Amino acid sequence: MGPIHTLVVDDDELTREMLGEVLARQGHEVSYAADGAEAQRKLATQKFDLVISDIQMATVSGLELLETIRTDHPDTPLVLVTAYADPNAAMDAMSRGAADYLTKPVDISALVTTVNRALDRRKLAREHRALSREVLGKRSLIGTSAAMIELYKQLAQVAATNATIYIHGESGSGKELVAHTLHERSRRATAPFVAVNCAALTESLLESELFGHEKGAFTGAQSTRRGLFEEASGGTLFLDEIGDISPKVQAQLLRVLQEGEIRRVGGNQPIAVDVRVITATHRDLQVEMEQGRIRSDLFYRLSVVTLEVPSLRDRGDDLLALTRHFAARHSLELGRPNPEISEAALAVIRDHRWPGNVRELENAMARAVAMCRGDVILPSDLPPTVLRVPAPAELRSGAAAIDGDWPTLEMLEQRYIAKVLDHTDQNKTAAAQLLGIDRRTLQRMGNKD
Repeated sequence: MGPIHTLVVDDDELTREMLGEVLARQGHEVSYAADGAEAQRKLATQKFDLVISDIQMATVSGLELLETIRTDHPDTPLVLVTAYADPNAAMDAMSRGAADYLTKPVDISALVTTVNRALDRRKLAREHRALSREVLGKRSLIGTSAAMIELYKQLAQVAATNATIYIHGESGSGKELVAHTLHERSRRATAPFVAVNCAALTESLLESELFGHEKGAFTGAQSTRRGLFEEASGGTLFLDEIGDISPKVQAQLLRVLQEGEIRRVGGNQPIAVDVRVITATHRDLQVEMEQGRIRSDLFYRLSVVTLEVPSLRDRGDDLLALTRHFAARHSLELGRPNPEISEAALAVIRDHRWPGNVRELENAMARAVAMCRGDVILPSDLPPTVLRVPAPAELRSGAAAIDGDWPTLEMLEQRYIAKVLDHTDQNKTAAAQLLGIDRRTLQRMGNKD
């Protein structure tokens, strides 16, 4: 980093020189203005990291200068200095946006502390905005596992084409985000991206939603309505859970893919549409075709290119990168500091199978951030489903069990306590907190013969 550019504004020459000398010793590159008007002129042509200004000046006052800085240079902190120890003036200056407030004669150590604090706040504010843009802005695929690298390569190859793409992956694995990424990297990126969950709508509703309807086409159709194919014209239409559509809608969708036109419900006039169709399902679409639930001609139209989205449990260390990403995202959404994640909590996260994939992980971290009482996420902040007692099949380890296979309740209890202690690195206080019991009870439970 280069030097800190600071502007000192005061109509008293001795004060200007004293403040400038102290700041220069701290590594600042100092400029001077004899009054607020001169300061405004310098601010119009130069960039400053910090401004220190007297309040009472003959022309433009320090408070007037504050308004200029707030309007034109909101990232530049202003520390106000005055000869009058007026608490009301101090509160007024701070409420208007001043970074801090000092009284004359200025104490040198107080000046250095105040300036450093103002610059630290400026740095944190910039970092927070950068993190907000990164985390709360455009969602993007995250991960460097081998499975994700392969997916990135395939995305790069097909994004710029007009090929119809079928995305296969488990529920919650991020299929819509993959579709959105394809759209953003295509020649259609400036046109609409429209998504619909086919499984959430009945046949008649889905038909009307996709193709629109004419006035009077059915009861309640009081006006003509454009469908999603028309809304997405020039862009991308993402049909999620395509395996759930009825034979009738399959036939209509096949016509769109073959002819590039739709007919609204209740209408006879064909309407040309230019839409790239991306579909997705958690089912195996080829199996659905082989079993007669999906038309073979539609299947081959939809699956010109097939992309496989890996499950979270197959993505290795991506799990921890996503965990930290979601913690940062949700802490920003809640206006809270980004918490650390304890090693014990990370151990629990690593051990969980994540059947709901990335969606389940995001929801878990949203809950953990909301429940976190300090600045560290503990295992107890995670959802109960993540902290569940393992199913009997997972706990069988060759030890004796009733009916030759199932563990006793006492065995379950002992193994669960051992599992929690492993998660907390044998920290009994943390384990007791996670279990919702006191440390003495944990000691007694763990010492059973």
